[in-house]
Amino acid sequence: MRPKKHAVWAVLFFYSVIFPVFSEEIVHTLQKGETIYSVARSYGASPAAVLALNGLNEADARTVQAGYRLRIPRSASAPAGYGEYRVAKGDTLYSIARRGGISVAELLDMNGFSPNYVIKEGERIRIPASGASSPSAVASGTASPASSVPASSSGGIPATGNKADSSLRWPVRAKDVSYLTGKLYGVMVTGERSEPVKSLTQGTVVHAGPYRGFGRVAIVQVSGGYLYVYGGCESLSVKEGDRIASGAELGRLGIDAKTEKPQLFFMVYRSNNPVDPAKAPRA
Repeated sequence: MRPKKHAVWAVLFFYSVIFPVFSEEIVHTLQKGETIYSVARSYGASPAAVLALNGLNEADARTVQAGYRLRIPRSASAPAGYGEYRVAKGDTLYSIARRGGISVAELLDMNGFSPNYVIKEGERIRIPASGASSPSAVASGTASPASSVPASSSGGIPATGNKADSSLRWPVRAKDVSYLTGKLYGVMVTGERSEPVKSLTQGTVVHAGPYRGFGRVAIVQVSGGYLYVYGGCESLSVKEGDRIASGAELGRLGIDAKTEKPQLFFMVYRSNNPVDPAKAPRA
């Protein structure tokens, strides 16, 4: 069956107008001994953002092998390598990781330690270079956490101070609704992880799949020239070509890599022009 003309237009619009905003990236080929966590930190990027950009989860991260082509947000810095920290009396992996702004799992991977490894006083271990410039600061707990990834590479754009009416019907049960800032126009809706993401209208699914740095995205073509974009899903329940009713489940809400909260990125367009999602038709 040949795709309908309006569906082809919708997909072309998606890739020419929306997709480029998040398409900038660096490709790093994993070398022997490297892990996703260690590479992310060496670029000054959030491991969560790198996982999301590559469509991977934490379980996948431990199975990738040398030769894997890993996408890194372009806004991350050039590899800075690692620093060295000498373990002080009373230190634990948890305390060192917390002060360095990373997780224990990342610290373990960074050093090739097993989960039950116990560090010893005087031992020298790897820490992110950003936290290694002042070992005394790390030891005293004053080192700055690793820098966060700018919004354009983290799977979304952070909210401004402007809020939308959370009492309206949204794709998820809205705890908070904030307008986006940057190159995209829409809202970020905070809900509960894995709750159903529901279509606000009836229509045809013209895109359903992963979207670099944006989780999984469903785009619904609606009569009147509307496109409804539902981004940030951890899984999808629909496929391209599906006809859906208003209230139909599109997928399940995921965690945004930057904010580490369950958040949906919701955008509406009509004839290539953005529409305020709070005022878009709900039928």
